[in-house]
Amino acid sequence: MQKQVLRSPALVLASTSRYRRELLERLQLPFETASPDVDETPLSNETAAQTSLRLAIAKAVALASRFPGALLIGSDQVALLDGVQLGKPGTHARAVAQLQAMRGRTIEFHTAVALHNAATGRTQTHTDVTRVTMRHADDAAIERYLLKDQPYDCAGSAKTEGLGIALIAAIESTDPAAIIGLPLIALIDMLNEEGIAIL
Repeated sequence: MQKQVLRSPALVLASTSRYRRELLERLQLPFETASPDVDETPLSNETAAQTSLRLAIAKAVALASRFPGALLIGSDQVALLDGVQLGKPGTHARAVAQLQAMRGRTIEFHTAVALHNAATGRTQTHTDVTRVTMRHADDAAIERYLLKDQPYDCAGSAKTEGLGIALIAAIESTDPAAIIGLPLIALIDMLNEEGIAIL
């Protein structure tokens, strides 16, 4: 009689972000993506770290009923400048305003990840803080950058994995993937805890 091979739980990324999908693909694990349909509006008196963590958990847990045996990955990022949360600009004008306000300044990016086991109800979480110091880019440079990279779906209006790196003077982080939107180092630890080895 042959032994039955137990399959690992399905892995689901609770996001439609192509940036997070591309990051998760680095781990070379099979996974699928699904939209968690979560309201991302910050709550009043909520810190950036609290917002990102709450939303990461909410995104992962939101898909539990659709994928009852899966490991669900939720992630969220909030940019913070002078205590004010910077969301995704959405438009060219807002992106210009964000980059003008950020030049020569240091911005904190709070990127949270949650791994929710839909079968057991266990949720592991981690929040990474990345500090990004911007160059003193003039208005013309900002315009040229935005027309080339069009980062209107990125908190802080700059893609560090693209031409946005030219606007940046320094990055302080324990995980280079976190600034792009998914803290992979912490996620690997979480997957190991669930019995999924990357190597």
